[in-house]
Amino acid sequence: MIRALCILGLVLSGPAWADDPRVPQSPAEISLSFTPVVKRAAPAVVNIYARRIINTRSSPFSDDPFFQNLFRDFGVPRQRVQNSLGSGVILSEDGIVVSNYHVVAEATDIRVVLNDRREYSASVLLADQESDLAVLRLEDAPEMPALDLRDSDSVEVGELVLAIGNPFGVGQTVSSGIVSGLARSGTATGNARGYFIQTDAPINPGNSGGALVDIDGRLIGVNTAILSRSGGSNGIGFAIPSALVAQFLEQAKAGNTSFERPWAGLAGQQVTADMVEGLGLSRPGGLIISQVHPQSGFASDIRPGDVITTVDGEPVNTPAEMLFRMSVAGIGTNITVTRVRDGEVQDVTLALAAAPDTPARAPTVTPDRAAIPGVTISTINPAVLAEYDLPLGATGVLVEDPGQIGARAGLRAGDILRSIDGVEITDTSEAEALLLNARGQLAIEVQRGTQRVVMRFRL
Repeated sequence: MIRALCILGLVLSGPAWADDPRVPQSPAEISLSFTPVVKRAAPAVVNIYARRIINTRSSPFSDDPFFQNLFRDFGVPRQRVQNSLGSGVILSEDGIVVSNYHVVAEATDIRVVLNDRREYSASVLLADQESDLAVLRLEDAPEMPALDLRDSDSVEVGELVLAIGNPFGVGQTVSSGIVSGLARSGTATGNARGYFIQTDAPINPGNSGGALVDIDGRLIGVNTAILSRSGGSNGIGFAIPSALVAQFLEQAKAGNTSFERPWAGLAGQQVTADMVEGLGLSRPGGLIISQVHPQSGFASDIRPGDVITTVDGEPVNTPAEMLFRMSVAGIGTNITVTRVRDGEVQDVTLALAAAPDTPARAPTVTPDRAAIPGVTISTINPAVLAEYDLPLGATGVLVEDPGQIGARAGLRAGDILRSIDGVEITDTSEAEALLLNARGQLAIEVQRGTQRVVMRFRL
């Protein structure tokens, strides 16, 4: 008993060097409740109901997979209505709302319902599939409740956060957690160029486009995806950082209908431990440049072998992180890049611009007399490289739309036609001429992602 009391005395007294705990100053601090935060933030989080028309074709052989594939282009055209449910966040008193692209993509009618059950029609101002963000405007909306933005670069791992949305359509729901990780890329939506805040706050279907807020009720991210095999929350959720959301708002207010992102024209990879000594670095970290496009605006200041460690003071280790930093800064601005070259560290200022659309992409539809008619092809230039996320060294022509015959032949949108019958292609006119003159057999070298295949056809 004496031993127990001694131990208890030691625990209660604490170590002599520890500071005395601060006495709670208010009932709110004692209750440790999220209620004040929810009251501030919840009114600005809305439910979004989107309706889209889906075109389909019906066939008497619809139950037979063989005939369904054979006659897929010859069925009776039909339309059906598809409804989707998501969430959004009001960010200005005049009714500007941000949500996910996939919530409102191709919608013909969008209805937004507030927490107090007010309902408004909405139109899309700006949408971007790659970032999975969309900016909407509520129509004829009076003064709206709005969330303040907090710079997501100031967020730290371990901070308390709340996820607010409409999971499974059950109504507005609030869940709590912490920031589990920062600078997550390539894991959330399958988009290798994505950049996310990770949280363990439960995020479920219907929460897409909802708010991830800090303990002061400020927006730090827009909920976008979960990593789950079951489709429900598994403790790994992702949000698009508010720093990128702010750039979307800026472009939408400027009248842009699509998001304009800067182009670096660089390729590279993360510096690993086995590279450190040879690069003259003290530790792993940074982005080592392997390729610079001749039309890159950075070509005079960055060359292969350089290591980029920071952009505007923020560390970068992957191409996705660098693209994010550039997108946050925006076209027409300058960024400061810390570059390591031959062991020497130097800061350089780089101007951000869009990818050049030269030479002209000259989209062309292959004529009826061509070996594969009805295929829309374009010459590859930096703008095409950026739009389709193609390798910097890609050459040939891009398939923008394979058409019916091209699709049945196996072509897909995004394929690169590198050569036809052994002749390398550099522009659309060459490709069109070769397809017009093809006789007997046809061999097309196609690059699809990182794979190259040769398709052979008998004409």
